[in-house]
Amino acid sequence: MQHGTVDGFSYGLVTPVAAYLMACLGGALGLRCTTRSLRNGGTFKPGWLTLGATSIGSGIWTMHFIAMMGFTVAGAPISYDRPLTFASLGVAVGMVGIGIFIVGYRGATPLALITGGTITGLGIATMHYLGMAGMRFQGRVEYDTFTVVLSVVIAVVAATSALWAAVSVHGFLASLGASLVMGLAVSGMHYTAMAAVDVHLDPAAGAAPVGDSAPGVLLPMLIGPVVFLLLAGVVVMFDPLLVMGDPAPRDRTAPRPGLPAQRGPRAYGEPANWSARRPAAGASGRSPRRGRQRG
Repeated sequence: MQHGTVDGFSYGLVTPVAAYLMACLGGALGLRCTTRSLRNGGTFKPGWLTLGATSIGSGIWTMHFIAMMGFTVAGAPISYDRPLTFASLGVAVGMVGIGIFIVGYRGATPLALITGGTITGLGIATMHYLGMAGMRFQGRVEYDTFTVVLSVVIAVVAATSALWAAVSVHGFLASLGASLVMGLAVSGMHYTAMAAVDVHLDPAAGAAPVGDSAPGVLLPMLIGPVVFLLLAGVVVMFDPLLVMGDPAPRDRTAPRPGLPAQRGPRAYGEPANWSARRPAAGASGRSPRRGRQRG
């Protein structure tokens, strides 16, 4: 075995920036859907939570493998095992969903946040290292234990913070800021975990099949989750309650903007608005014309 030279930025800043944007998109959709579920306690609440968990899980998974497209090993073409790669997507969505449902039904209590954040963070870390286990090349990967533990801690802290934001942060700008921070935390976890990688090559192994490169394998698998995130984003854009948040409760008796104030029912004998503009009646209650004396 010989030590391999790795490069995590073979396409420059293209893959890190694209990966970060997908993590932010998934986080933003997940936060807004979770917020909507908390405001909707009816039968649609599980649907909103499921959509939020799928958005966050797909965003994290897409972020990971877009970043991995920029990961190369000198002299060793990389491919990926499809079943393990898709299994990592299922783990991400499933474990994020457990954390989302815990907080969605229990609220922002310390126990719910810690439990849900730990499960979600472990799911993110499991997704990462399961996806790394699906990587195929002529050699093997070893990890630095301390850096792996640090990446898991970052994942748990990031997940707990994201769940807290999902139930505590309201409004479009606040959710946008929270999603940007969440994307930064997820990206930081990914590149911290990649810093733990140590590659050892096997010169005696045969060459990899032609055309079985990482972009050729990953791009078709990324189409589905990316399309899902874009469609979910369109749904959110066309739902103002999801984008801006539900409006604050308003006093129904207060006048609406642009409309005259509503009056209560008029008392007995009180003239209506149209009759109030007529000449006032005499003291006897009859009009002056009818009150004239003959002759």
